[in-house]
Amino acid sequence: MPSQHQTAIVTGASRGIGRAIALKAAAAGYHICVNYARNEAAAADVVAAIERAGGHARAVQADVSREADILRLFEAADRELPPLGALINNAGIVAPPARVDQMDHARLERMFTTNITGPFLCAREAVKRLSTKYGGAGGVIVNLSSVAAKLGSANEYVDYAASKAAIDTLTKGLAMEVAEEGIRVNAVRPGVIRTEIHASGGQPDRVDRVKAMVPMRRGGEAEEVADVVLWLMSPQSSYVTGSFRRAVANPYRIRSTL
Repeated sequence: MPSQHQTAIVTGASRGIGRAIALKAAAAGYHICVNYARNEAAAADVVAAIERAGGHARAVQADVSREADILRLFEAADRELPPLGALINNAGIVAPPARVDQMDHARLERMFTTNITGPFLCAREAVKRLSTKYGGAGGVIVNLSSVAAKLGSANEYVDYAASKAAIDTLTKGLAMEVAEEGIRVNAVRPGVIRTEIHASGGQPDRVDRVKAMVPMRRGGEAEEVADVVLWLMSPQSSYVTGSFRRAVANPYRIRSTL
């Protein structure tokens, strides 16, 4: 897939969709910067899996809600890996179900700093390295959005949905800004996917609870989302930018279960 030795930075790559993307991108030929916030052991396991398969990877701790950590992440990739070819803005959080009138400032600040400011800053650093304007060779940015951006997630997590709608706007606007600088920017909107993020938001049974509302009557797997991301990273999508790809059995409508 990469025309030469290139690095893909995958944020939030120690588990779930990020892990699946890291493994598949490594198999496609990328050197992988496996970013993680807290779970060092899980990140080390991803690196080990990539290396067992003959790939190359480094784990770098960085909390994408902190600008200093993001700068350190990119500097580590610059220092330890080949030139950047792709950024996968995957890291994100959810919170326990709540109505808007139950959300406090701390929750909103954490949600928006991690899910919006972090991807913006990561994109900024990637553009500085990829853009032909800065002497780069071009590349790819893929943002992980969510179908929640379109559905609103009423009575569950409107804040998360709003953060992903912001990622949609980032995708569209940035794609137009850098299209003539060799960078393609696209987003993937996963639907109900079996990952640990549901448990971290206090709903470990969420996929099984809502899968009956999905036409295929099952949750998606992280690897299925990763396949869509890999296509957007590939030459097969060379004329695609500013687009949104749904990794979901579509159409469906999830009602509030609170």
